[in-house]
Amino acid sequence: MGIAERIYEVVKDLPEATAAEVLDYAKTKRARAAEVAAQAARRTAALALLDKHAGRFRAMRFNRAELYDRAGLR
Repeated sequence: MGIAERIYEVVKDLPEATAAEVLDYAKTKRARAAEVAAQAARRTAALALLDKHAGRFRAMRFNRAELYDRAGLR
């Protein structure tokens, strides 16, 4: 007996309102699983884009003291 049949056996004797709560819970769990899968797919796509451009950024060296020694900050 699969899990769906076991859930059915438990829920079939419950009152209609309680069975509706179980159904709502199952739908919520399914929607959350789909959301997590979509989020993982977006994360994978974003990381692939970062990997594509890895090593192309050349940082400019700067002296932190010179940044604070500007005329506008005095």
